[in-house]
Amino acid sequence: MADCLFCGIAAGEIPATIVSANPRTVAFRDINPQAPVHVLVIPRAHHPNLAELAAVDGALLSDLVAHARDVALAEGITDSGYRIVFNTGPEAGQTVGHVHAHVLGGRPMSWPPG
Repeated sequence: MADCLFCGIAAGEIPATIVSANPRTVAFRDINPQAPVHVLVIPRAHHPNLAELAAVDGALLSDLVAHARDVALAEGITDSGYRIVFNTGPEAGQTVGHVHAHVLGGRPMSWPPG
């Protein structure tokens, strides 16, 4: 999608601090981190949100979550714990219309978040 920030990052047209990438997904550091580890994992293919992705491509959703797990392992937060968050829609806090998983860790996480 031509005007999508995350499509531009996935295509290498917009700079980002890439953590890891594979043919279907890309992981990069959040520019406004909410935890010591805050990495976004996106599919290269454009899907506006989690609900749409789940409805049309369960295999890609599985790949996205597996990549998020791999990021947590590489960042050294699997033993202490981490959170994978998907925000779907503006009232949930989704600010970019391209599905993305937030991998958060490196500090105790409170519930509810905030």
